[in-house]
Amino acid sequence: MRRRESVVAGPGRALLRYLAYPVLLVATVLVAGLALAGDWDPERVSPFFLLSVVVYLTVLERLIPYERAWQPTAAEWRWYGVWFVLTMLASAFAQFLVTALMTRVATGHPVLPLGAELPLTLLAGSLAGYVTHRLGHTNRHLWKLHGVHHVPAKVNVANNGVNHVLDIVFSQGCVQLLLAAVGFSAHSVLASGLFVAAQGYFIHANIDVRIGPFNHVLASPEQHRLHHSTRLAEAGHYGSDLSVWDHLFGSFTWHPGRTPAAIGLHDPTSFPRTGDILGSLLHPVRRSPRPREEQAPVAPTDGHQGA
Repeated sequence: MRRRESVVAGPGRALLRYLAYPVLLVATVLVAGLALAGDWDPERVSPFFLLSVVVYLTVLERLIPYERAWQPTAAEWRWYGVWFVLTMLASAFAQFLVTALMTRVATGHPVLPLGAELPLTLLAGSLAGYVTHRLGHTNRHLWKLHGVHHVPAKVNVANNGVNHVLDIVFSQGCVQLLLAAVGFSAHSVLASGLFVAAQGYFIHANIDVRIGPFNHVLASPEQHRLHHSTRLAEAGHYGSDLSVWDHLFGSFTWHPGRTPAAIGLHDPTSFPRTGDILGSLLHPVRRSPRPREEQAPVAPTDGHQGA
């Protein structure tokens, strides 16, 4: 792959690469702390924080890009904008469904102190996210929804929002329903949700950043580019926030220096193009000439599993 020359060169570029992720994590912790201390409304905090993360990472994509060809074109920005709005609406609908089912999304009086409850909330939500994401690849009916996200032949912050609305309702609805059913407090759900949102956009960022050994605990762009690979044996990496589940369930394929063969669908003709928004939304109800099980990533076979 050809790389775009960085706008920032020399020591400045090295410093940006080093600080980009820590700054994001510190900002996430700071916003979560302020939100909890000030009892801020999650419905206002979350969208504002999400937009701030998108702007921050988009700027970094211009300053320290990973791949020169992955910058969105003007047409793609228009498509991605529509997809982003649809994703936000689907996310809100999933929240509405869970709220209607459970009356309240989370309890107001947690049994455990927040310091003990928060890690459990994060782990439970992360595991549920891993399972639903993996099902989106291994179940052919769910793949007809989730595959929409894998159509672009590039990975960047903007196309993280390219999702079928039913895929979002299913995946986020399952995660939120689990957290609500267990009874995690609204505070822990908010704080863990901010981290998950930041991670979700970070791993899609087209930025030349590496997190080294932390790849074995946290998800990263290095791993997620492999997840979007057309070579199914190296894809794996269903964790969008933590990578521990990929280790535990044998879908961890990253090793230092490994890059994807190519980005996109294994069979590009199996889905409408990203710009065909209506066609993409209707794709799941259209009959395929034959099942597309081969689209689902298979277990790694090159000896790097769990490395």
